[in-house]
Amino acid sequence: MASPCDPTFVLSCAPCNVICSIIFQNCFDYTDQEFLNLMEKLNENLRIVSSTWIQVCNSFPILIGYFPGSHNKYLKNNDFFKSFVLRKIKEHQESLDINNPRDFIDCFLIKMEQEKHNQHSEFTIENLVMTVLDVFGAGTETTSTTLRYVDLLLKHPEVAAKVQEEIDLVVGRHWSPCMQDRSSMPYTDAVVHEIQRYIDLIPSNVPHAVTQDIKFRNYLFPKGMTVLISLTSVLHDKKEFPNPETFDPGHFLDESGNFKKSDYFMAFSSGKRICVGEGLACMELFLFLTTILQKFTLKSLVNPKDIDTTPGETEFVSVLPSYQLCFIPA
Repeated sequence: MASPCDPTFVLSCAPCNVICSIIFQNCFDYTDQEFLNLMEKLNENLRIVSSTWIQVCNSFPILIGYFPGSHNKYLKNNDFFKSFVLRKIKEHQESLDINNPRDFIDCFLIKMEQEKHNQHSEFTIENLVMTVLDVFGAGTETTSTTLRYVDLLLKHPEVAAKVQEEIDLVVGRHWSPCMQDRSSMPYTDAVVHEIQRYIDLIPSNVPHAVTQDIKFRNYLFPKGMTVLISLTSVLHDKKEFPNPETFDPGHFLDESGNFKKSDYFMAFSSGKRICVGEGLACMELFLFLTTILQKFTLKSLVNPKDIDTTPGETEFVSVLPSYQLCFIPA
């Protein structure tokens, strides 16, 4: 019998290393102290940004300079991330080969060199740092937090069993799942979508700004106005998803058991500014979930009926409280 464990650490490290390979060209060992520091501060900032106090500061930024609070820790952690990224950029500058870009930073630096005479170029060191921080933070925490909701499969073991049955049928036990398998695994695809719909990871989306005066349904949105989209109202629409508060992969399956797309699936926002990492995140969620269920059977330490899948902090990101489970080798 496998020992109980909290899956948070490993489910955070794996997506983080995927992002690191894209940005920095290298993955970290899970015992690397620098990597552990990054993970600790990322998790800490996620908890802070999901707190009520941070939402108050967003609404009344004048408070930031006068009141002590968790926002100071958040800003300190951000300074740590910036120093780390700047150090990595310097290392890339010293070893850059314009004919052989290794990763995202190299590609950005090459573009900077190409536009060095353009005074209005957006390709600057400052923008590189901020872009890397955005990709690093968003690409790590959103995927790892979604994966932690694997406890939905603990609460619904019949769903996990059907996914494993489909994995056995399409992939087998001796080959690693790949993205080409997804088209032949409608139930698993539906489960991944339903997890994202059900958990409603970022209920109010990230803030967007209107780039010009816009009139919409007799309302005027002046240029520069901040707009928040209620993704919850779409993901939990009762007409599109019967019993939206219930976890049911059938929301994404037709009567024949084929995967059914929905225009109401907006887990990655909507419009032109939709999440740039949607494609990567979908690949990670499918591959990580299928690989885990191919190798292990998930066992809860409590009665499935007693498992609480209600998020803890939900002011910005739906963060799941810590829990433990057993990974039983399949």
